Amino acid sequence: MASITVQSGGGLFSNPLLVRSIGWSNLWVMFVYLFNNFATFWGGWPGASFGSGPIGLFQISLYPAAVILALILTFRQRDTTLRQDSNRISDINVFLIRGAFWAVLLLGCVDSVIAFLRVEGMLASIVGENMDKNLGRSQFRGFYVHFPLMIIGVYLATRTKTLGFHWLALLILVGELLIVICRFIFSYEQAFMSDLVRFWYGALFLFASAHTLLEEGHVRVDIVYASLKEKTKGKVNAIGTIFLGITLCWMIILTGMAQKTSIINSPILNFETTQSGFGLYLKYMMAAFLGIFAVSMMIQFISYLLAAVADYRGEDGKYVPNGSGVH
Repeated sequence: MASITVQSGGGLFSNPLLVRSIGWSNLWVMFVYLFNNFATFWGGWPGASFGSGPIGLFQISLYPAAVILALILTFRQRDTTLRQDSNRISDINVFLIRGAFWAVLLLGCVDSVIAFLRVEGMLASIVGENMDKNLGRSQFRGFYVHFPLMIIGVYLATRTKTLGFHWLALLILVGELLIVICRFIFSYEQAFMSDLVRFWYGALFLFASAHTLLEEGHVRVDIVYASLKEKTKGKVNAIGTIFLGITLCWMIILTGMAQKTSIINSPILNFETTQSGFGLYLKYMMAAFLGIFAVSMMIQFISYLLAAVADYRGEDGKYVPNGSGVH
């Protein structure tokens, strides 16, 4: 176990168990909220409400249960340091983002092939008239094509170690290059080609944000910050994480998923597509990107909070950015 040099001070920062409990409680409550959101709008449950019968009460009870579970697990592992918990939470986020990367890679490639075959009139001869019509319906394609591909993406995330940001950036460049070549050399361009670039670019921008936070790559106005002591930097980072980072993530989650018609839920529930003819049927996924951004940033902010308090307390083992996220 890493040695710990506890700095003088009081309050929240002097109690690592309290900080770890707050962090894990926040994560468990967020996961419960996401589960309730899915159960309510996809599974037909009544929603967390005292007036919605036994199921509604069960959904409400999950929130205090999540906090209690977080406290139990934290106190059972009281010897775990802030650094260790921070790394553990960050590793969870790495897996989430890696799965999202593989999912958007597969979704973009497969949906582009379907769109190309449809626009060129070749799909019916390959899969039949009935399947051709079904693949032209967003809900059918979402359930029977997109969802299985997402499951495969999660499986691939368990078998690989790379986050894939560099490869995704390369694919965006390849996509743009193909558009230029097809447009100016062959005078050929279809809506799905630009849809694919936008789809991958949105994924790159939003999925990479949490990793950029880990690598200290976000722009920081550090005229004052750079001259502070390590302990003071830890305190500033912890306070900023609580009142700016975590608060922002909760605002996005609650605003985007509170109702069936919210900005994240509505496009996903309706499998919203573009109005560009034979484009990709992935517009609803770009609304989901915002949710993934908020969730992944929340997880990383919790990890960042624990690391910041560890800096304040003088714990050994501080993570040194490798430069992959630094501008």
